[in-house]
Amino acid sequence: MTTSPLNPSDWESVREDLHRLLDRCVDQMRDAEDHPWQAPPADLADRYAIGAGGDVIARVMDDVLPYHGGNTHPKFWGWVQGSGLPSDFVAGIAAAAMNTNGGGRNHGINEMERAVIDWTRRKMGFREGASGVLVAGTSQATVISLQAARVRACPDVRAAGGDAVLTVYAADGVHNATRKAVELLGLGHDQLRLVETRNGAMDLQALQQVITADRARGLNPLAIVGTAGSVDLGAYDDLNALADLAAAEGIWLHVDGAFGAWTRLADAPWRKLTDGIERADGIALDFHKWMYVGYDCGLALIADESAHRAAFAARPAYLKGAAEGLAGGDPWFCDYGIDLSRGNRALKVWCALEMFGEEAFAAAITRNCAQAAFMADQVQTHGMKVTAPVVSNICVFTADPRLSTAQQSDLNERIATHLQLNNATVFSTTDVNGITCLRAAITNHRTRDRHIAEAIADVAKTAQLLKGSLG
Repeated sequence: MTTSPLNPSDWESVREDLHRLLDRCVDQMRDAEDHPWQAPPADLADRYAIGAGGDVIARVMDDVLPYHGGNTHPKFWGWVQGSGLPSDFVAGIAAAAMNTNGGGRNHGINEMERAVIDWTRRKMGFREGASGVLVAGTSQATVISLQAARVRACPDVRAAGGDAVLTVYAADGVHNATRKAVELLGLGHDQLRLVETRNGAMDLQALQQVITADRARGLNPLAIVGTAGSVDLGAYDDLNALADLAAAEGIWLHVDGAFGAWTRLADAPWRKLTDGIERADGIALDFHKWMYVGYDCGLALIADESAHRAAFAARPAYLKGAAEGLAGGDPWFCDYGIDLSRGNRALKVWCALEMFGEEAFAAAITRNCAQAAFMADQVQTHGMKVTAPVVSNICVFTADPRLSTAQQSDLNERIATHLQLNNATVFSTTDVNGITCLRAAITNHRTRDRHIAEAIADVAKTAQLLKGSLG
């Protein structure tokens, strides 16, 4: 029998090579503290040039594994990125062997995706029968939720297109995913109303005023986007108050819960931050952030299954279902989102929950919130200044509040770069009151208090080292 040119000539050799690679990968995850981010070498693009062939396993170990994004390291707190789990090995290997397309048809991954969605539905407090679909991340989930809102408001829009001017409301500083969504849906970002905040939350009085003014102009308010964990400061909107207003105005309530929705698993007082999320019409959230699973894995959760399906279902002849056989099965998840070809994302979440249990995730999320408060204490102990309230898992601070605004910004930016290059510690930056500040977003299950204490001490030392070079 002639073998395929895309099959190996010696499967046993492949087995041995993969065991070697798996051992190296497990070592790298186990010893994550020994593998911080490092700048890629200048010749890395040449090493990746297509056509070199050779020992691919050795090339991956030597030229791929060392040059990761750094978020597996326990001192990585830049941006909001998850840290990855050992269960990802199980899911990744099984997913590769199965090569499942989760768009539809009658096979096991559909049931697994339903189980993951149903577990999340219960954690978020949605009623039984709510709908959902696993997606690449919150950016895609936001498009899905707002499209469901749009079709509910304008039932003919899928056929005829839209001519009504629809408006969307969100807190000033809302994640850029919302702006992208309104642009992709053809609403235009001029119709995204950015509402001022008060104490980190959308100002309800200002929101009501702008909705009333838009209605008076003949515009059509479509959706309010509530934030559960703002990307810069970790702040939360009052979701119950937004739900009250949305219900009174007949407007869709979408919650951007990319990472912050997961405080539903946390202990008091952090769990209360998401009170009211169960009243949303749609939620966007990520498993690859504060549920720590490997990239990528997000979820669009929609309270009304019929509204969700109405926004996306389309079955041409080549996707016709059947009463039995492979073309059977229900649901087909292609009817609930953008993608027909879909990877096996549910397996990552299922393996993580089955391997470690819900309680382990609740404990890790709770610990990350406590660690942000601990970091704030360490900042103050070293004579530095916290520049925004620590609400959940994000701590923002400036290294030397005695300097001018411009000098503080310059120093903080230099500290961030210096620590990334020299100390295996990754902070990002954000602006608070005109100052570029150091920012730690702690969504890392490997972080321990000693890492935080060491890092803040390094910030203080680095500030002293660099201050002499300020302009």
